[in-house]
Amino acid sequence: MQTERQKEIVNAAMEIINANGIQGLTIKNMAQRIGITEPAIYRHFENKIDILIAVLDLFKENTERIFEVEIAAKKNAVDKIEHLFNCHISAFTKSPTLVSIVFSEEIFRNEAILVDKIKEIIEKNHGILRAIISKGQVEDEIRTDLTANQLAIIIMGTLKLFVKKWQLANFEYDLKTEGDSMIAALLLLIKKK
Repeated sequence: MQTERQKEIVNAAMEIINANGIQGLTIKNMAQRIGITEPAIYRHFENKIDILIAVLDLFKENTERIFEVEIAAKKNAVDKIEHLFNCHISAFTKSPTLVSIVFSEEIFRNEAILVDKIKEIIEKNHGILRAIISKGQVEDEIRTDLTANQLAIIIMGTLKLFVKKWQLANFEYDLKTEGDSMIAALLLLIKKK
């Protein structure tokens, strides 16, 4: 469980990455943004990598909660997928800074611990989505001419590109409205005819 100060540091890190990229994320910049000294940051985190791990852990906790609720929900697979997509859109709408971190995994490529953390998040979410799709295929809701794995990659890839385009447009349009249209198109692609 993070302290209030740790949460403040993590939020500052996300804001800095969003505004200035990973290059702008320094202990000095975080301290200035929060209004504390650099040594004060080191009382809460050992280094910048620990802060980035905390950022990824925050995203991991949020997505795990979303995915695990859906896997247990008493809904059909198509409704679960729609709800998952909408939950992610809502999460990114509430915290656009997450987009800069979550969908910029290439910034972590030189740090094995961060690469492993991103991989863990992706694999867990992909596995749950694949299980939902497989169940939908067995229950004759979702097309079977593509594998559950292929459909999960298509859905996750669509979400990533869709949200990344919103970020590159400086968050200028309503992600929820556009998201409704995108999920409708995705469902047309995956539903059994």
